[in-house]
Amino acid sequence: VFDWGSVDSRVYKSVLAHPRLVPYFHELLGKGYRMDHLPFVIAQDKGGDGFSLHGGTIDCQSGVYNHVLAYTYAHGTMRNQLLGCSLILSDHKEGDGGFCVVPGSHKSNVKMPKGMVDGLTHREFIRQPVTQAGDVLLFSEGTVHGALAWKGDTQRRVCLYRFAPATCAYGRSYFGNEQGSGDGSGEREGGSEGGGGGSATAWPATFYDDLDDAGKAVLEPPYANRLDRPNIEGGSVVMTTRSETKKAFDKEVFGTKYF
Repeated sequence: VFDWGSVDSRVYKSVLAHPRLVPYFHELLGKGYRMDHLPFVIAQDKGGDGFSLHGGTIDCQSGVYNHVLAYTYAHGTMRNQLLGCSLILSDHKEGDGGFCVVPGSHKSNVKMPKGMVDGLTHREFIRQPVTQAGDVLLFSEGTVHGALAWKGDTQRRVCLYRFAPATCAYGRSYFGNEQGSGDGSGEREGGSEGGGGGSATAWPATFYDDLDDAGKAVLEPPYANRLDRPNIEGGSVVMTTRSETKKAFDKEVFGTKYF
C-alpha cells in the first residue's frame, strides 16, 4: 500500500505518525517506535474463511513464553514487543466476523484449552469487535487473536500494520538488500534523504516518497534512542543523542561512530 503512488498511498502513510495515534504508540511501545512489518490490505468476500487463534505472551498453543510478542507491565509502564494496528476500511457489524480476540489473554500464563484455538470450545470468550470504516484498532500481539469467517454482505477490508519498540525487530523487510535484485550488495537506486533510503537497512525507496520527517523516523531500523535516533516530540522531530564527550570516547575506543 506504500507504493501505490502519491494519491492512493497518502492515507496509508499517514498512519505512521498520525497526531491522533502517536500518543498511543508512545504509551504502548515507547518513544522511537518503528514500523516492523510491510503493511498490507486484507479483503474477504462473504463466506471467506476465518483464521485460527494465535499469538499470546504465553503461546496459546504450546504454552511456551513468547518473548518476541510479549506484553509487559512494570512500575506503571506498558510495553509490547509487537503491536498490531488495523486501519478499518469497511464496517464490521455485530456478527459479521473478521478480526476476533480473547480479551485479557495478554496476561495469561497457560496455553488454551483443547479445541479453543479453532473456536470449537469456549466460544463465549472469543470476541469480535464492532468497528466502522475509518476506525483504527490497536492490539498487542501478546493478546491471543485470529479471525472469524466473514458473514457480512459487503467485502471485508482492513489494512494491517505492525509496530515495535525502537530496539526491537520481528520482521526483516527493512533490509534494503533483500528488495529488488536480491544480490546482497545492499545498494539500491533511489533512496531518501534523511530516511536511510540508500543504505542496506532501508525499506523500498517508494516508501519514503512524500513522507515528512516524522514519517521517516518511524521507518528507521532498530537501534537505541540514545544513538542519534529521530524521535517524534510534540509534533516535531528531535534527535536523541549522547554527550559529545561520550561520542568522542566511543570513537577513540571502538574506532567507529557507533559501538
